[in-house]
Amino acid sequence: MIVGEAGDHAWPELTISSWEDTRATLHLFTQVVGKVRLALEPMVNHWWQTTLYVSARGLTTSMMPNGTRGVEIEFDFVDHLLRVRTTDGLVRDIALAGQSVASFYTDTMNALADVGIAVEISTQPQEIPDAIRFELDHVHHAYDADAVHRYWRALVDADRVMQRFRSRFIGKASPVHYFWGGADLAASRFSGRRAPKHPGGVPNCADWVQELAYSHEVSSCGFWLGGSDEGSFYSYAYPTPLGFADWPVQPSAAYFDPVFGEFILPYRAVRAAPDPDGLLLEFFESTYVAAAELGAWDRAALEA
Repeated sequence: MIVGEAGDHAWPELTISSWEDTRATLHLFTQVVGKVRLALEPMVNHWWQTTLYVSARGLTTSMMPNGTRGVEIEFDFVDHLLRVRTTDGLVRDIALAGQSVASFYTDTMNALADVGIAVEISTQPQEIPDAIRFELDHVHHAYDADAVHRYWRALVDADRVMQRFRSRFIGKASPVHYFWGGADLAASRFSGRRAPKHPGGVPNCADWVQELAYSHEVSSCGFWLGGSDEGSFYSYAYPTPLGFADWPVQPSAAYFDPVFGEFILPYRAVRAAPDPDGLLLEFFESTYVAAAELGAWDRAALEA
């Protein structure tokens, strides 16, 4: 790869088995930074204030308030740095390679303190079974820079298509954002009606967190590194309407997974398609229609 080279690119190959240890480490790195954003931002419905966003170099918190100043933390997956920037011009960089989760956590908190950002976070990872507290985790330290770069390029592609899908809806809709709890890029559409209480049950995550996240009827789609050998696109509805699993969705490579309780489209099927963007849009649209039709959403009022 030549940094700065212009031109088209194919959706990258993501075979997870070749970088599983890096994936686990990166997930925990994003949780450290995500928890900083959780501590600094005012509360927003469905926890939208906690997420990260795909950027031109990786993943970013966007600007966060700190008194009269602002601070941004960005994962740079081109130069493989964590960069802390403030509105008064201070910058601190942390190398991503060669770091255990414990050393990354320490370096991140020290960098924030060094630029005058006082923040305390819970060091218990969320949505991960048998998790180790950040400051004690010397187990996770793998960092394959090439694999991380490919993953970011896949997020760039997914974000582009999801932004286009989001633009077709005029009802309440989330941004396209990266949830560091489950390590997935997601976008949600809402019917406008309240939902039944969510049962919770997510590892290392209080049930009331999920109750707030799913307080209203929703159709969500996204991308995560699960479900198939290169990750998967998904789509689900909460609450799940009767007949949802049997709805005929497109493309033909998509299917309903009863274990996950959602429609799955393998990433490999998208990247191998003659028109990956078109195939993915077809999946998002047809699965949303399943949720909206079976859930009796007011589509005429909600869709552009």
